[in-house]
Amino acid sequence: MSQSFRLSLKSIASSKMRSFLTMLGIIIGVASVILLVSLMQGMTNYISDSFSDLGTDQVSVSVTNTDTRNVDVDTMYEFLEEQQDLFAAMSPTVSVGGTLKNGTESSTTASISGVGEDYLNIQALELSMGRFIQYSDILSRQKVCVIGSYVAQELFAGESALNQTLKINGEAYTVVGVLQEKADSEEGSSDDCVYLPYSVATKLSFSADISSYVFTVKNTDYMEQAKSVLEDYLYGIFMNEDLYNVTSLSEMLEMVTSMTDMMTMLLVGIAAISLLVAGIGIMNIMLVSVTERTREIGIRKSLGAKRRTILQQFVIEAGVTSSLGGIAGIVIGCILTPLTGNLIGFESTPSISAILVSFGVSAGIGIIFGYMPARRAANLNPIDALRSE
Repeated sequence: MSQSFRLSLKSIASSKMRSFLTMLGIIIGVASVILLVSLMQGMTNYISDSFSDLGTDQVSVSVTNTDTRNVDVDTMYEFLEEQQDLFAAMSPTVSVGGTLKNGTESSTTASISGVGEDYLNIQALELSMGRFIQYSDILSRQKVCVIGSYVAQELFAGESALNQTLKINGEAYTVVGVLQEKADSEEGSSDDCVYLPYSVATKLSFSADISSYVFTVKNTDYMEQAKSVLEDYLYGIFMNEDLYNVTSLSEMLEMVTSMTDMMTMLLVGIAAISLLVAGIGIMNIMLVSVTERTREIGIRKSLGAKRRTILQQFVIEAGVTSSLGGIAGIVIGCILTPLTGNLIGFESTPSISAILVSFGVSAGIGIIFGYMPARRAANLNPIDALRSE
């Protein structure tokens, strides 16, 4: 066995360029599998972290009120009171389009939302100064707002925004709080936001009808039960499933994870084609090698070399060739994975399982595709082999 291994290394070293070209398919295939699997895992982790920041304990509700069947804020708060064993908090949400202005500075990119007093805890937001929207603000329709760090930096030029006046669609609002930075204070990020009392936001949106709510559950283990209770309650009011929609973020996360897993399998399948092609290349080169070394095989067999020894030598040579290609592919894949991840914008580390599987497959391909040439070499007639030129 050791002698066959040494002979295979000697044969590979004697034809460096041919050996490299033989390994190239294996190198590309292994590197591709590691890179694609690792990137998809990195993307899945990035998405999971993003959903975790939003809160996997949340249930979003959207309703379409009609003249005869509808729910309002009071109705939803009554439901919350009745289901305190399942739900921890609830907030209406009202989206408002508009322009922010302070002096000569203005912004049209900020997301403006009307929310309830519990929204701060629901979204796990933190304040850097001031306070959040209070129930008294909602009840008395106070023109107050809480702004994100990006809005504070851009519209107030580094000055303290607390208790300053911010105009939203031309109406003056008092800034009562500033949120802590979450997304590097970039335009269009979660820091580019303004929160108002939902009772005030309905006037800005020119509609008294609130159609969106967000709930948090006390225990994520009972997410399905909580979602089912909420759906049953809404069905009892609307009697039509098309008039409401209940979605949990954990359910969305599972769906996205399932999709990324399917994409991973598809991409790995495409990358594996190069491994198959590489195996055919190894078989072809080994057949050429057997032809070139026919006389050598004849001499060895005439000196007493057994059939299994010849078979073993060529199988090991094919296995070593593919294994060396696999090792080179692993090195390249491990180098490219973090570099590509940083380029795309998320952290990605080489997958240990992908490394082990791709190396095992590469070695297996060498052995499988090398067996036929090895068998041909082992079955050569010594006399015919010696006559070969």
